[in-house]
Amino acid sequence: MEAECLLRPQILSKWGVHLSNPSNLISTLCSLKNFKITRRSPKPLKKYKDAQLFPQSLPLHTKNPHVVYKDIQRFARQRKLKEALAILDYLEQEGIPINATTFSSLLTACTRSKALTEGKQIHVHIRINGLESNEFLCAKLVEMYASSGCMDDAKQVIEEMPNQSVYPWNALLRGSVIKGHRSTQELLQIYSRMRELGVELNEYSFSCLIKCFAGSPALKQGMKAHALLMKNGLLSSSELLMTSLIDMYFKSGKIRFAWQLFSEIEERDVVAWGAMIAGFAHNRLRWESLEFTRWMSSEGIQPNSVILTMILPVIGEVSARRLGQEVHAYVIKTKHYSKQQFIQSALVDMYCKCGDIGSGRRVFYASMNRNTVLWTALMSGYASSGRLEQALRCIPWMQQEGVRPDIVTIATVLPVCGELKALKQGKELHVFIVKNRFLPNISISTSLISMYSKCQRLDSACKVFNAMEKRNIICWTAMLESYLNNGCSHDALRMFRSMQDSKQRPDSVAMARMLDACGSLSYLKLGKELHGQLLKRYMDLVPYVTSAIIKFYGRCDEIQKSKLVFDRIPARGSLTWTAMIEAYGCAGLYREALDQFKRMKSKGFEPTLFTFNVVLSICSKAEFVDEAVRLLNYMRQKQGVKTSEEHYAFIIDLLNRAGRVSEAERFISQRSAMI
Repeated sequence: MEAECLLRPQILSKWGVHLSNPSNLISTLCSLKNFKITRRSPKPLKKYKDAQLFPQSLPLHTKNPHVVYKDIQRFARQRKLKEALAILDYLEQEGIPINATTFSSLLTACTRSKALTEGKQIHVHIRINGLESNEFLCAKLVEMYASSGCMDDAKQVIEEMPNQSVYPWNALLRGSVIKGHRSTQELLQIYSRMRELGVELNEYSFSCLIKCFAGSPALKQGMKAHALLMKNGLLSSSELLMTSLIDMYFKSGKIRFAWQLFSEIEERDVVAWGAMIAGFAHNRLRWESLEFTRWMSSEGIQPNSVILTMILPVIGEVSARRLGQEVHAYVIKTKHYSKQQFIQSALVDMYCKCGDIGSGRRVFYASMNRNTVLWTALMSGYASSGRLEQALRCIPWMQQEGVRPDIVTIATVLPVCGELKALKQGKELHVFIVKNRFLPNISISTSLISMYSKCQRLDSACKVFNAMEKRNIICWTAMLESYLNNGCSHDALRMFRSMQDSKQRPDSVAMARMLDACGSLSYLKLGKELHGQLLKRYMDLVPYVTSAIIKFYGRCDEIQKSKLVFDRIPARGSLTWTAMIEAYGCAGLYREALDQFKRMKSKGFEPTLFTFNVVLSICSKAEFVDEAVRLLNYMRQKQGVKTSEEHYAFIIDLLNRAGRVSEAERFISQRSAMI
């Protein structure tokens, strides 16, 4: 029997093991965990990289433990926790101690990977090495447990500490933020417990608390924290806290408070400016966001990569192409930013939203290393500009370049398959999703349901829905839409009852769609019950929901109730006016519908394309030929409303039915000239 060792001499000498005494070498290797002596026929030794040698053939020497520590830390950086734990087990058997720095790197890797099982094993090793009272490691343990959702374990680590330091408590707060715990009551309990124990909160403690309050209903508690900071004199000297408070007020919709805090900052850095720019963008105050960017530049502070990725989507939303070109020029001038792929992706997205597909493609093809994010940005740009076929072709193109689609890419292209009724490509994407284990993912499952529904494959949509492990209100609503779009209103009602039985609370979109179903089936009693629920939950103030209520009563021949709902609306818009016009049409009151359209224009409300389509449909039902012709001429004169080939076909069909063939031929020639 020959012992074959896959260790190179330079590796062995690194650990202090030499080949001068083979018997000692074999006895050393036999003592190693997981090392096997196999019986093999003589063959040339295969060369292995260092990373392949550990820990299966790990040579150790007690005189040089620091080299072992470096290997463990290297595994931690690579997130190879199983290999690192194998070394820890061997070190424990040999009685070799491990320093706190090595444990810290391992716990950081566990936190990032959400590796709770490995983290608990490392916690055991920390106890074995007598480091359970180390304040630094305790903070790391608390953060690891909290970020994995084990709040009780995290609190137990803190309770077992002999000295109540602020750093583990800060780690508990930070872990809560990482995990996404937004329970205000739980955070307040942690905060109260800290004060009971006399833990002195520092700047970082308040920063974590304020971040948790931001965007939650706990604005009052956030304002109390603001007052406490002012009382203790911590606010004036801390830009971090000022910026956190600005972010909190913006996310709570208190723009004036955020502006006042910003004006109190004497020396504003790029972080403070970025908080204001992001806050305005979050509240859809796009021009204010862009104006602050210009103001920041005039103060001599240049935008960094974070601010550039914030303002480029805003520029696309307002279609400020010229301003986008200025930002693009700045990116090219800085050179460093022009090589960053997330900025290139933002530029592609901005140009596509501005309608300049050519410039977006030039940015895309100028990139030397195109990744998934860049391809997805181009794909989204094609889809938003109506170039659906090109968007769909991006999938094979990117795969030819060796770029693998991710979940975002799939979620972007599935709606394109639905719009194009591209069932074959949609099925291929479904196979790709299953093969790459993108399921269970609620967003992807919902997109698949919508895609199959638009391709009129309701059976496949039901299979996807039934296979879901967890369902949220969005996927339930998508399934309701699938039934309604395929004319299965009764099935939609059964689905709605199942959703209520599953303890899911329908949102405004689901309730509005169910009102449409009740209207199409003339289920007046059920519709009234839904109306009562909407009133109870104050959803009747949402314009989309109000429009659905008005149309429901119109379809059920309860036009007086439609008028009653319409008259009680405090602030009407084009959507609600159009709903009232449609309600008259559903009730067969065609002349009243046209009168309502005239009142809408006289009140200064601009008809939308949807409004014109509704009125044209009413004219067709009532055979109001002259009114339809006048409406089409009005549409052609109206800015912002583009007449389509379908509109001309609509009028031509109406004229032919009325026997006005010569006029129909005139509109045919006009349609040909338009094409």
